[in-house]
Amino acid sequence: MQAIAVYEGTNEPEIIDLPQPEPDDGEALVRTLRVGVDGTDHEVISGGHGGMPADDDYHVLGHEAVGVVEDANGTDLSAGDVVVPTVRRRPNGDNEYFERGEPDMAPDGQYHERGIVGAHGFMADYFTSPAEFLVTVPPELAELGFLVEPISITEKAVEHADASRSAFEWNPESALVLGNGSLGLLTLAMFEQRFDRTYCLGRRERPDPTIDIIESMGSTYVNSNETAIPEIPDAHEAPDLIYESTGYAKHPYESIEALAPNGVLALLGIPGDWEFEIDGGKLHREAVLHNKAIVGSVNSHVGHFEAAVDTLASLSEPFLDNLVTGVYDYENHEAAFVNDNSTIKNAIQFSRYEERR
Repeated sequence: MQAIAVYEGTNEPEIIDLPQPEPDDGEALVRTLRVGVDGTDHEVISGGHGGMPADDDYHVLGHEAVGVVEDANGTDLSAGDVVVPTVRRRPNGDNEYFERGEPDMAPDGQYHERGIVGAHGFMADYFTSPAEFLVTVPPELAELGFLVEPISITEKAVEHADASRSAFEWNPESALVLGNGSLGLLTLAMFEQRFDRTYCLGRRERPDPTIDIIESMGSTYVNSNETAIPEIPDAHEAPDLIYESTGYAKHPYESIEALAPNGVLALLGIPGDWEFEIDGGKLHREAVLHNKAIVGSVNSHVGHFEAAVDTLASLSEPFLDNLVTGVYDYENHEAAFVNDNSTIKNAIQFSRYEERR
């Protein structure tokens, strides 16, 4: 079978030949339909994040996948089911996080992530997975099922943000998304269904397709070159929820001050090391005196994927058409990894759902 991988010591994805995998007991064989490309894939390719499987000198890429069950292999699934795989797997035997069904809460060293760290990903004609980590998707969502994984990331972050406010009555009305990449735009579309007013901060200048999408949803675009995060409360309003998806290390500290009283800051970006000065006393005081919460969130579990399937079904067709800027056959995979201002969300296609429906 064909797969897209990066070899150790290189930073260029390439097509390689691999044997078709055989499912073990409790696993299903899945024919891959599409696999999304995101910033984490670029970080894995460059060597800035993740790590190779221990026994190989190459790494099959991809963690945002959708496929069709080819061989249910005695599981509760059926051949022809459209499924999305979760990302985390047991590293070397079980541990308490997997036993509880909470692999997303496991610390470093107690999980592998397919296509990211310690395990091969889904950019191949076929993959196998334990049935417990496969979430079924309605056939009508087969072409867009690769978006379930990024949506699930926000499902978890919002769940944890809400949980941090569960001790009192919290009725948030406004939200600010930091970052107008594909995850930020998906999150903004989700927030449009919940909040009265939404904002999205980015660095891009007009004309730009992401700004068009933001404003077509009725959200307000905030250009960070003109309005810094601490200035947003005066220029617009203090948001009840700030969702950070940039990995820009200064943003969390700026956001604490910008939050409305009783607000929540959800951090999802992963920055590199960066030392800079902050007024720690002021930020500490701001959080305490105004009951502000800071929540860090990474990965997601099966329940979040299931919620993400419902959310994907609720998003408007025009939004999704504008979000997905390119779907490329695996022979032309290089185009899917191009990262410029015309690209929002790309995917690589390995087969079509109609082929064996």
